[in-house]
Amino acid sequence: MPRSPSLDQASLAQYLYKIVPVRPEMLTEGLNEFEKKTMTDHFERLQSLMANGVVILAGRTQNTDYSSFGIVIINADSEEEARRIMHEDPGVKNKVVRGELYPYKIALLNADNAKS
Repeated sequence: MPRSPSLDQASLAQYLYKIVPVRPEMLTEGLNEFEKKTMTDHFERLQSLMANGVVILAGRTQNTDYSSFGIVIINADSEEEARRIMHEDPGVKNKVVRGELYPYKIALLNADNAKS
């Protein structure tokens, strides 16, 4: 959902959704064709939402065992909107990953400290 440039960012709440692979073997054995397409769509959607001021941060742990997970931190007007954003994520929608939503508030952030 595109954000209006005049939208008061201070009025938005932050939410974190955690994603966990439904089939953990996709991290060790590789993605099947459906998972590949779904996760490509997932990444492209996150890029679009980031460009529109919705996604603040997204990433995943680099371990490949059962404890691996990803997080997406977003701005949303309400928990209902945040839940809709999470459920429309292609990974969640297509049941390649399971999503869990949490109210969240960033306390400290310095984008210059993030290194690829």
